[in-house]
Formats: sequence, C-alpha cells, structure tokens
Amino acid sequence: MAGNSQRRGAVSKKNKAPKVGSGGWGRQGLEGKGPTPKAEDRTYHKAHRAKQLKERAAAKTGGGRGGQGRPTSSKQRRSGAAAVEVIAGRNAVVEALRAGVPVSTLYVATRIDMDDRVRDSLQMAGERGLNLLEVGKPELDRLTDGAIHQGLAAQVPPYDYGDPEDLLDAAALTDRPPLIVALDGVTDPRNLGAVLRSAGAFGAHGVLVPQRRAAGVTVSAWKVSAGAAARVPVARATNLVRALQDYKAAGCFVVGLDAGGDTDIEALPYSEDPLVLVVGSEGKGLSRLVRETCDAIASITIGSSVESLNAAVATGIALHEVARQRRRGA
Repeated sequence: MAGNSQRRGAVSKKNKAPKVGSGGWGRQGLEGKGPTPKAEDRTYHKAHRAKQLKERAAAKTGGGRGGQGRPTSSKQRRSGAAAVEVIAGRNAVVEALRAGVPVSTLYVATRIDMDDRVRDSLQMAGERGLNLLEVGKPELDRLTDGAIHQGLAAQVPPYDYGDPEDLLDAAALTDRPPLIVALDGVTDPRNLGAVLRSAGAFGAHGVLVPQRRAAGVTVSAWKVSAGAAARVPVARATNLVRALQDYKAAGCFVVGLDAGGDTDIEALPYSEDPLVLVVGSEGKGLSRLVRETCDAIASITIGSSVESLNAAVATGIALHEVARQRRRGA
C-alpha cells in the first residue's frame, strides 16, 4: 500500500552511526597465506606420518637395501653396539620359543585368528613369564619393518658379550685347564651356533669372536646351538690378534686350525696346556696375521683332497680330539 510507513524498510534510518574502520590494523588479515603446503608437510595429515616412517626405515638401512631382499623371519635393529632382533611370523616365533631363544616380549595382533602355532606360542610365553602385548596391525607392521608377521612377532634383547679375559676367569673357576675357541672370519651365525653346541658338549670355557666382520649371537645362532648359547659364554675382541697375544702372555698355547697345517691335529699334546683353538672361515681360512700369531698350525686329515670341512664341523672334530687326549691324560 502506498504511503504505508509501517512497511519494513519503508523508512530509512538517516541517523545510523557510520561503521568504524580498522585504521589499517586489520590489513594483515587481508593478505594471502601463500600456497597450500603438501600433504606430507602437514603434521596432522597421515601422509606426514608415512613420510616419517619411510625416512626412518631408510636411515636404518643406510638409504637403501643394497640389492638384498627384506627378511621375512627376523629383523635386526642397531643402536651403537647393541642389536635388538624382532622375529616375525608364526612359524619363526614358535620355533624360536621352542629352541629356548631368550625372547623378552611377545606381540600378538588384535583379534588374531588362532591356530596351533599361536596357542603354543601363548602357552610358552605364559610359562616363561614373558611380556605379552596385544597391538594393532599398523604397530606390528612398524615393529617388523613391513615383514610378513601373520599377526605374531617376538623381540629378542641384545646379547650380552663378555671380554676376552672373562673366558680365562670362567676357566679359573673350574678344575680344568682353559679351553677357548676363537673364530676368525666366520660370518654365518649358524656356524657360530654349531660351534657353541660343540663347545658345550666338549667342555670349552667360551668362544671368542671379532667385533667386526664376524657372526654374532643372533636368533639363528640361538636355534642351532640348541640351548648351548645360554651355557657357553661368548666374548668379543676389538682386535683378534691382540687378544690372542694376551692369551699367549697368560700361558695359553694357541693352535690354528687350517687345511694347510704343519702337523696333524692328533699329533699335538693337549692334556696339560691351557689351549686356544683358532678356526678360520671355510673359504679363506686363517688370516695372515692370525696365522702368524699362532704357536702351531694343525690340520685334520680327510680322505679326499678336493673336499673341505665346514668350520663348525672342523671345530667339533678338533674339540673331540682335545677332550679325548685330556681324558686319557687324566
């Protein structure tokens, strides 16, 4: 209706106060914030977490895998000289528990499909009082570095290596002359495990390994040793030649075991002397400096000039001969 002043908006409010401006103080809010950051650079985005995990894995492997495939049974993590292994997979975990590997923690996936391997692992973990943790699949993937874990993983703490003189101290607590096995260039942990088994069977007081370029006490060594790794101490030497020289200064007779030895191992007397038996790798044998440090180089007579003995087998034969002569001398 014309002239109706009651209609909304019909009367203008001329006395309305003007809007107060910011006086330039809000100019910053009008400026742009630049381009949107990438998803991997936003801390709240899942792509950022994936980038961190990838960088962490690359740092552990030195920036790459060097052409080697990723292990599916276990993974070794290094922190200085210590090494923590994570065993992944139902078969690997249950076999490690049965072999007496010193597992510290058992990880089980949430809502895991139970089978005999899982039940046996849980039962053995309970009997041994192990830490039992239920975790999600993403956490298991992170712990095992993406290995096939089948919902089950176990953590093995670093092995506590002794010093070379600790093996002499262990021998001093017995009524037998020292008997020590030193390995030179043996890089297969299964060979180390077999040597530990023979050392335990024939009364050796310990095994000495170099700190570098040598096998350590890993899960594989534990399995092959059949529990001997828990009874026979293993010491690490920063310099194997210097450690052998210290043994000689302490009164030990150092015998190197090599295919090109000067005499047969049966011709050396072992009944009275403290003895260090040095075994080289199957391919290269004893290194030059180690060979020069030995008091004698002995060999094992075999029926064929073509065949050679595995380092662990040769160690077992030599230790048997030492034990035989010492029993006869006693």
